[in-house]
Amino acid sequence: MTANGYLPLFETKPAKGRNALKLFSLTILLSIFLIWLYRLMYIPRKGEAGRYAWIGMFISEVFFGLYWIMTQTVRWNVVHRYPFKDRLSSRYEDGLPGVDIFVCTADPILEPPSMVMNTVLSVMAYNYPPEKLSVYLSDDGCSELTFYALLEASKFSKYWIPFCKKFAVEPSSPEAYFNLNIDLQDPVFALEWGTIKKLYEDMKTRIVSAVEKGRLSDEIKGQHKGFSEWNSKVTNKDHQSIVQILIEGWNSNAVDIDGNPLPTLIYVSRQKKPQYAHNFKAGALNALIRVSSEISNAPIILNVDCDMYSNDRDAIRNALCFFMDEKQGQQISYVQYPQSYENITNNDLYSNAGLVSFKIELAGFDGYGTMPYIGTGCFHRRDILCGRKYFENCKVEWNVVKDKIKGRTIKELEEASKLVANCSYENGSQWGKEMGLVYGCLAEDMVTGLAIQCRGWKPVYYHPAKRAFRGVAPTTLDQHLVQFSRWTQGMFQIFLSKYCPLIYGHGKIKFGAQLGYCMYLLWAPVSLPTIYYVIIPALCLLHGVPLFPKVFGLWFLPFAYAFVAKTAYSLIEDLISGNTLKGWWNSQRMWVIRRTTAHFFGFIDTVFRQLGLSETGFVVTDKVVDDDVLKRYEQEIMEFGNSSIMFTIISTLALLNLFSLSWGIKILAFGTAFVELENLIPQIIICGLIVMVNIPVYEALFFRRDKGCMPSSVTFKSIVIASVAVLLPIY
Repeated sequence: MTANGYLPLFETKPAKGRNALKLFSLTILLSIFLIWLYRLMYIPRKGEAGRYAWIGMFISEVFFGLYWIMTQTVRWNVVHRYPFKDRLSSRYEDGLPGVDIFVCTADPILEPPSMVMNTVLSVMAYNYPPEKLSVYLSDDGCSELTFYALLEASKFSKYWIPFCKKFAVEPSSPEAYFNLNIDLQDPVFALEWGTIKKLYEDMKTRIVSAVEKGRLSDEIKGQHKGFSEWNSKVTNKDHQSIVQILIEGWNSNAVDIDGNPLPTLIYVSRQKKPQYAHNFKAGALNALIRVSSEISNAPIILNVDCDMYSNDRDAIRNALCFFMDEKQGQQISYVQYPQSYENITNNDLYSNAGLVSFKIELAGFDGYGTMPYIGTGCFHRRDILCGRKYFENCKVEWNVVKDKIKGRTIKELEEASKLVANCSYENGSQWGKEMGLVYGCLAEDMVTGLAIQCRGWKPVYYHPAKRAFRGVAPTTLDQHLVQFSRWTQGMFQIFLSKYCPLIYGHGKIKFGAQLGYCMYLLWAPVSLPTIYYVIIPALCLLHGVPLFPKVFGLWFLPFAYAFVAKTAYSLIEDLISGNTLKGWWNSQRMWVIRRTTAHFFGFIDTVFRQLGLSETGFVVTDKVVDDDVLKRYEQEIMEFGNSSIMFTIISTLALLNLFSLSWGIKILAFGTAFVELENLIPQIIICGLIVMVNIPVYEALFFRRDKGCMPSSVTFKSIVIASVAVLLPIY
């Protein structure tokens, strides 16, 4: 409590050990400088073997060093936030603001409606006044199957929401909840639990059956007037605006089985025409902002992906502690929660969880008063998302909301909403520029967050012990790499655009935050020195060309210290972030695989786009998992199983280093007359480490016989390419 009796609604605490980390980082930085100095001092003369390989190593190490400095900026100022929701309730329970929740889906096949409905039902069941909640489902696939699923969910919500509130159910996704081992000793609870589960299973069966058939019966279509919006001319890329209010939360007749109010529930599919750019997810969210302003116009907006269900019934109240704090809340633009996944294996096979990123790196951004918007699990202030600039002492009146519902019929609200969801509505406006999410980039979330911060606002990152949202991570390597390739491309686009943080953020956000952003935006180009380091030391080992100092010489010490210190710190970070030792090793493997494939392809795609040789595309990640694939994933067996060019690259690099390591072992065992053995040991170590992280690749190439093994065509191509790379220099 302060001197004047004011109790803040949240507090901020710096992480422990920051000074020790800074000192440790400085020792690594010194070793990096010494490595650069060594490279400059001992460049082979013209005509000497390995001169150009040496210069390439120097350039790669300079890039690695500069990139490492960027990664340290967000580790030097880590802070943690702690909200006090009890204080919020005691001061503002009768004056809590309205909240509009946006759920986005784009494909009823890749994103099953039954999964989407679980997310919708979970956010409808928040511990929050239901009359102040409005849930909007954006269906960019314009599927009557999705609309039907939402209609079913609206009926089931009348039973599910009171059940959740009565028994404080968490998670509030029916599928996730009923998969838990629940204690059913209380007969009253057991009876209700069984009844609700039966209702849920029946609803799920109807939805799944309709999706499998691919069409709806006339009987189903007669259940709601909204089905009349679909006819033979409607396609997912060419259709009119569709807005259907399924639950009128403001209507006294919209109640659950206990007679309590229900949240408002609305289906939205914005208009699409071939001649208009639809701007992917950014366009869908901007349409939702406008549609919601016609109906509920809540001052707080939460957006979640369709596979990210609510896992904490008090997540809204925790977020409001930051917005509604009387002294610190006026400048807060959005509250970002971390992503979390329910299907992570014990040792995080594909390094999907991003534990270090979410627990350390993003908390480091928060220390600078910045925070990347990551596209889901984020609470926004509507006025700021719509382009408002910060000015000192600007006030927020949470309960002053323009009432557009009063005196208007459902049909009038729907028709007004359809107009603002039309393709032509944005023509000549600032939507996608100064208003809403920014257009023109696959990473629309990150560039939008940066633009908001450069208008003077400060976001907050809140990483609670209880995960607020849980989703579904990719369960195959191919899905994982495609997802990262898309992210890489989008972020590199930002770096090459006017929104580059080093230029756009100059003087607006702190320099440490600018470098922190670049740590993510430069995933694409950092793939090039990584690929160089994976290939060139191996080839030079085969040639007997040394690229490192003698292992018993003084100049080897900075190389050894930089490697050991960075590896040890990486291991410690993972362990304190909740990972396992094997999980850390899996993350090292995925670090190599991602950089040499997904990040590299993101680089190539972005360069082609900048040259006008390709257009921006958006790939929806498949959320449907085959049973055999799921079984192997749960057993932590890597999934290959198709002829992706990324798998050819992974296999070729793995084989090249295996061949080089075999040659290096021969040198160690028998010695040679043409080279000093001591000079080649570092390259043998590098090849050995690459071989160790690629053991699952060798298993998939030569030993496995399941459907997830490496296809024979990939194996053949990889062996040929690696052999040619090995043999050509010899001849």
